Amino acid sequence: MLVAFARYSRDNSFSVLRQNLRFATVMVAGSIVGALLGGLLLGVVPDLVLIPALAIILLISAVKIARHD
Repeated sequence: MLVAFARYSRDNSFSVLRQNLRFATVMVAGSIVGALLGGLLLGVVPDLVLIPALAIILLISAVKIARHD
């Protein structure tokens, strides 16, 4: 991750983040909330439900990224 971060910072890509600060903030907040909720669900929802659900979410995300132009 550090290498990717270093490359990302060298090609002035952070200027894009500054231009889309609201979008980046919403994405960060959603990521934090999702991690917290996922951690809370670990003790409530059985692993046999959580793991397939997470796998489906990741698969859908991968398909969306693959289809993106």
